[in-house]
Amino acid sequence: MERKNLTLSEFKCDPFEILAKRWMLLCTGNFKVGKCNCMTVGWGALGTMWAKPFVMVVVRPQRYTFELMNDHSSFTLCALPTSHQKALSLCGSKSGRELDKIKEAGLTPIASERINAPGLDEAELILECRKSYFDDIDPSHFHDPEIDNVYPNKDYHRMYFGEVLNIMAAPNSRYAPPA
Repeated sequence: MERKNLTLSEFKCDPFEILAKRWMLLCTGNFKVGKCNCMTVGWGALGTMWAKPFVMVVVRPQRYTFELMNDHSSFTLCALPTSHQKALSLCGSKSGRELDKIKEAGLTPIASERINAPGLDEAELILECRKSYFDDIDPSHFHDPEIDNVYPNKDYHRMYFGEVLNIMAAPNSRYAPPA
């Protein structure tokens, strides 16, 4: 898919809709050596942290992506058109340890412009991010006791903060200004 680079002021996004309703693919690893994986994410944040544009994503420790996120310094978040809902479902339900999810989902990894982690050719939007911080969710800090119900196995997420280094969006997509 054709994409163009966007400045922060050109980037159009409803941060509540893009993650919770549309989902995104979190891709990490190293495209050049062919070691990468992606997983569907529906929880996270987009904003400003330490005076830089950032995204925050969460990954449970049993996920294969968790290993790759710990081993690599970058990741992408890719928004796919709604026609790729089956790919998003597959990437959210299968493990990259057991199969090549990207291939199985019919997706095509591509080199990023500024980082080692791949983007996806089918994506309408690619956010290239350099990992800047991580922390594990500590249940003793929950103010709402209902949150712990999300973790019946006590497999608390790790939060990864990434500085957004590059934004690419398909022209005339919901993420780019009108041409």
